[in-house]
Amino acid sequence: MSTNALPPQSSLQANDPDPYLQHEHWTRQQLEDYQARALQACREYAYARSPFYQCFHRGRMDRPLQELPVLTKAMLMEHFDEVVTDRTLHLKDIQEYLVHPGGQERFLNRYRVMVTSGSTGQPGVFLRAQAEGAVVSVGLSRFPTWAGVPPGCKVAVIGSTAAEHMSSHLPIAVDGQLLPRLHLSASEPVETLVRQLNEWQPDMVAGYPSMMRVLAEEQRQGRLHIAPRFLVSVSETVTDETRRRIEQIWHTRLFNMYATTEGGIMAMECRYHRGLHLFEDLVIVEVVDAHNRPVPPGVYSEKVLMTVLFSRTQPLIRYEVSDRVSLSSRAHCLCGRPFALLEGIEGRAPEVLHFPARAGGEVAVHPLVLYRVMETVPVSGWQVVQERDGLQVLLSGGQEEPSEETLTNALQQALARQGAKVPPIRIQHVAAIPRNASGKAALIVSPVAHASA
Repeated sequence: MSTNALPPQSSLQANDPDPYLQHEHWTRQQLEDYQARALQACREYAYARSPFYQCFHRGRMDRPLQELPVLTKAMLMEHFDEVVTDRTLHLKDIQEYLVHPGGQERFLNRYRVMVTSGSTGQPGVFLRAQAEGAVVSVGLSRFPTWAGVPPGCKVAVIGSTAAEHMSSHLPIAVDGQLLPRLHLSASEPVETLVRQLNEWQPDMVAGYPSMMRVLAEEQRQGRLHIAPRFLVSVSETVTDETRRRIEQIWHTRLFNMYATTEGGIMAMECRYHRGLHLFEDLVIVEVVDAHNRPVPPGVYSEKVLMTVLFSRTQPLIRYEVSDRVSLSSRAHCLCGRPFALLEGIEGRAPEVLHFPARAGGEVAVHPLVLYRVMETVPVSGWQVVQERDGLQVLLSGGQEEPSEETLTNALQQALARQGAKVPPIRIQHVAAIPRNASGKAALIVSPVAHASA
């Protein structure tokens, strides 16, 4: 492997992102040249050591990336033992380890094991060796520099505390020094989180935007008393209204990150907040439609295809993720970094709801249609759940009692404008919005199968 294609893994420590810092000062051409070398090194490693890729890419090993077949999560899990490049790794052993870790922090004392939540229908199991984890930390280490975080800044991370969740493994460092961190579970009762945050008094708060919105309301109500100077949202869709509320309460700008278990921190806003810079020296992201064709800037994709340039244990080449994102039409950012910009992240494809159309057939209603209505409701949390006999709308907290009739009418009109047959809509007030095992609270939930599934 060329050291120009990827810094020697032995030199990458969790608190030493230096091999990558120079990339932020490159020209666009330098970045693209590096990316081509890193991709070649990634593919050569997979072809030499992965029986799956030797077969999956047979006859295409010299073809451009865009001509290679797409790898789905179902395929990855079905052929797990053949995908991985360490022949001693077997999925059944890893699954046994997840149930009975036997005191081992790492599987075989070598590999971090991470499990996706299965929010798109199927959990995935992903492995990283220590050197790969060090590269992942590069993405997170960029934030303190970009945001101007000082050494010694106290951090509160509110997300999943499960050992197999990515957020449990990523350190945050400034000038090579780890920042003091309090890691809280988003599944804890709000009263518990408020008490712990009041005691910790963090300078930085990072977490799911749904939980940060709830905590901002706790601050407004006078129960939470913190004054963070840095705010970071990750792992959920952050709507414009949620961003506005959070920033208004704490009087500081919110930095949004785009992260996946498979690719780590993949994009982040800089201080100009003109979009999220894609970390193209770590991951190649193809923004595509349902047929894997590129979509133009400003148009939301049906999914993304990611190629993780640093993955060696479990190569991910054109791996399909159902995130809906749009590229920015801006050629560059005022910060001068060479990375392409994402204009927006709308959520995952399963959040698209499907209804019978008035004209016949089926109509797809994208999340943004519902966001525009729900974000006008004066509550601290909401969730729209599609059921077989209609929509259930859950509301939690807030400054005042919203008008159920007004909300119902607004949703009916929004769906009608999309050409849908408007289903029955039920409003329910709950103490808290339901969260999944990792503490995330989806804005839109659709367990209903649709015709094209």
